[in-house]
Amino acid sequence: MIDFPLPLLGFAAWSGTGKTTLLTQLIPLLKANGLRVALVKHSHHDFTIDHKGKDSTRFREAGASQIIIASKKCITTIMDTADNTIEPRLQDALAAMTPQPLDLILVEGFKKAAIAKIELHRHGLNNPYLYPHDKMIIALAEDRAPSERKKTQGDASLLRLDLNQPVQIATFIQQWWRQQKQQN
Repeated sequence: MIDFPLPLLGFAAWSGTGKTTLLTQLIPLLKANGLRVALVKHSHHDFTIDHKGKDSTRFREAGASQIIIASKKCITTIMDTADNTIEPRLQDALAAMTPQPLDLILVEGFKKAAIAKIELHRHGLNNPYLYPHDKMIIALAEDRAPSERKKTQGDASLLRLDLNQPVQIATFIQQWWRQQKQQN
């Protein structure tokens, strides 16, 4: 397990399953119930939040390896990675997190990280399940009704959620979060 002062809950799924869509539905539900939520997302694509000609790009081009941009609306940090040939670990991203004003960190991607996870599964995509091989998966949110789900050996104890019911998933997350807080 990754050691962090706040509960970490991952969302693991194959590309195209709807992780981002679900998370954008869950965050306001959790927030409405009083949880202060942050999100860490892994991207396999190159991205930048600064653009050619902007001050932040000019500072990076001049050699700054970390830049913080602050305004009355937000504060953002741009940090170069030490080795841009390897994928970052979840711990690397968490090192940039400020946990004090938060209750829970949701994690999209970082599929192999040693944290509790909800697997999302859409049957129409014909992807294999992740849970038989990942013991950190605590629940499976799928898009089939309970009567349509095939029980496979070894999954009887795995909690099943309806992928198309974000309120149900948010309720599960809140219950899980309360259990985590009681254990710590």
